[in-house]
Parts: sequence; structure tokens; C-alpha cells
Amino acid sequence: MDTLAMLGPAALYMISMTLTPGPNNLMLTASGANYGYWRTLPHILGIVAGCFVLFSAIALGLGLLFERFPLFQTLLKIIGSAYLLYLAWKIASAPPPDLRLRGEGRPLTFWQAAAFQFANPKAWVMGLALMAGFLPEQGSTWVDALLLAGFAELVALPCISLWAGFGMAVGRHLKSARAWRIFNGLMGTMTAATVVFILG
Repeated sequence: MDTLAMLGPAALYMISMTLTPGPNNLMLTASGANYGYWRTLPHILGIVAGCFVLFSAIALGLGLLFERFPLFQTLLKIIGSAYLLYLAWKIASAPPPDLRLRGEGRPLTFWQAAAFQFANPKAWVMGLALMAGFLPEQGSTWVDALLLAGFAELVALPCISLWAGFGMAVGRHLKSARAWRIFNGLMGTMTAATVVFILG
């Protein structure tokens, strides 16, 4: 019963966290615009799978490493920020879809998106707060952690999908190469700007 009672508040928490801008959502918007929803779907599912594994691992002890060793937090910020800047550059420098060479410019794969969550400081913060705030103190930690992480990602799936859908809708209105370059530059700049909040 304790677990079930936590699901409502946990759902509200996940909605508020996954509907707000962040590295994942900005990249999904850019991907949806450039490649469409279906080609972005592996990216979406990779985020969901990566966060599920990360959140479960946090509940089962990985979170203690994050809390007890400040150096680990610093390394995570540096690695995550460096990778974000690389992805931001890739987004900003992407040519318009009709000018790309065949095979050039691809959305993130399932595995790339899943692995990125372990270097994504926002995913860590979200997982730590989720498990600290909503994991029941009684019962099986394994079962409750997997249930809570799985439920959280079920809630997150439609929320992050909206960002890819939003990007796809924007992409339909970009009629010129100049408009595409402005859009991709803006999305790349906004993705890079998240590094300021990560390192701040």
C-alpha cells in the first residue's frame, strides 16, 4: 500500500521534471525537427531505458557513491558538460535536411541515448530526488525500486515524446535553408547553455 500511495505524487514529480526543458528535451526537439518522430523514437526509448537503469541503480546503492564522494559529482559534471557541448555543436552545425548527404546526420541511437543518461546531471538529480522522496521505507527495496523506476519512466515516455512531436511540428514550418540553420543554431545554443546550469 505504501508503494501504491507514492505513485500519485511520484507521477506529478515526473511530469514536472520531464515536461520542463533540459538536455534530453532540447535534443529531442532538434531530432524531431530534423529527422521526424519515428526516426527519433530509438532516442526516446533510449532515454527511458537509460533512466530506468540509472534510477534503479541509485536506489540500490549507486546513489551513495554520488552523495559520499564529491569528486564523483565533479567528474560527472565535467564529463556530462563536455559531451553536451559536443552534441550541441553537432546540432548547431547540422545542415538543412535537403542539403545532407546520404547517411550524413543521424539521430542518437538507442544505446547512445541510454548511455548518455549516466553522464546527464539532470537525470542523476531527478533519480536521486525520486528515490529519496518516493521510495517506501518498508518492503523489498529491489521490488519497490524497480516498480518506482518503471512507473516513473511510463510517466516520462509521453512527456518527452511531446518534445519530439513539437520539434516535428516546427520542422514542417521551416521552408528555407536559412530557417533551418537558424533553428539548428538556436537549438544547439540552448543545449550548450544547459552547461551553465550544470557547472553553476
